[in-house]
Amino acid sequence: MNGACMRYQFSNNLEEIISAKKVLQRSGMSQRLLQRIQNEGRLIDENERDIGFKDKLMPFESIWIELPDEEPDPNVAVSDGNIDVIFEDANWLVVNKPAGLTSVPGPSDREDTLVNRIKGHWQEIESKNMVPHIITRLDRFTSGIVLVARHQVSNSLLSEQIAHHKIKKTYLAMVDGLIETDKGTFDQPIGLAADGIHREVRADGQNATTSFKVLKRFGDQTLVQIQLKTGRTHQIRVHFANAGHPLIGDQLYAGPMDRGIERQALHAQSIRFFDPFTDQKVSFKAELPADLKEIGMED
Repeated sequence: MNGACMRYQFSNNLEEIISAKKVLQRSGMSQRLLQRIQNEGRLIDENERDIGFKDKLMPFESIWIELPDEEPDPNVAVSDGNIDVIFEDANWLVVNKPAGLTSVPGPSDREDTLVNRIKGHWQEIESKNMVPHIITRLDRFTSGIVLVARHQVSNSLLSEQIAHHKIKKTYLAMVDGLIETDKGTFDQPIGLAADGIHREVRADGQNATTSFKVLKRFGDQTLVQIQLKTGRTHQIRVHFANAGHPLIGDQLYAGPMDRGIERQALHAQSIRFFDPFTDQKVSFKAELPADLKEIGMED
């Protein structure tokens, strides 16, 4: 294999002898990535010898895969804007995104999005890889936790968990009105509205499931904790607006704008997922920003 490459470690954590391919499959690796390793990469044992997918690994024995470095997109600018790092290792970056910052470059902003700032952060710490993979994207005016895969392998492994709804995310939201039930679930399809901007509950939309529990009620509003089974655009905002409880500050979905905040009162609070590199479940939490604390969103 020519050119620069990156190396990733995997271990047989079973008390039995299994193939190298089985070790990689147990981590959640996709068939597509396995094929790429076979075509472009290498498998290496603890003695630095090349091995094949069918070769056997003893219990707790490790292997390494090598793949060519990802080529960074020269059209994605580097920004020196600040990011709030919650956690970072060789495989993952977890940040607390402020409201008002777009997650990825697009027509409205190509210079100073979260992706641009992550590239700037990695340039500053002299990271070998410069291609951020955003796993959990947030709307521009939603604050909170964002999970980023630091390379192509971790991105592939988390994509499999997303497909099977294994990543657990919780949100906090302040909604208009008093919700009478202590907990509930919206299981309603969501699709694009006729204006091409809004989303709405509609029979021909994509399946969408939102579960919530009430944390407190005060005045004419309710603080709720939310879990998503699916991740449709504007899902939380649409489901609560459709139920007659739009988010405070959510002008797009007719939320009240006179409650001390001028953006949707929505915060991605925490995330929990299985880290295939450590074979452990990990969880992280993002602190509430000042504007949400000021309107009483501390649970």
